Amino acid sequence: MQRTFMGWGAVLAMLAVAVGAFGAHILKSSLGENEMAVYETGVHYHMMHALGLLIVGVAAGQWGESPRLRWSGWLLLAGIVLFSGSLYALSITGIKVLGAITPLGGVCFIAGWLLLALEAFSRRNA
Repeated sequence: MQRTFMGWGAVLAMLAVAVGAFGAHILKSSLGENEMAVYETGVHYHMMHALGLLIVGVAAGQWGESPRLRWSGWLLLAGIVLFSGSLYALSITGIKVLGAITPLGGVCFIAGWLLLALEAFSRRNA
């Protein structure tokens, strides 16, 4: 579990940099100001939650595996796909219905961080 979430966190952080650079250098001239702001929000949350996956991996190495940590990691990963992915698609395509997916990703983010917090608070000597 530790290697899984640290690996995914590193890959997704690298992709956040690549997607951000693509937006800054390729898309900036073709997207409007609002669309670019939506895209940048996706990149920001993408990177922050990729770092969250790294934290879950470190926690698993420090505390050992647990169902809460496992769920936390998978929810953060799902949140990146749903939240950031829907914002990328919305900003590029302009298909407004994709915005309905974004809150599902936000719920995944919240649940993932909550589970990580619960795991941390449940630890007595770690």
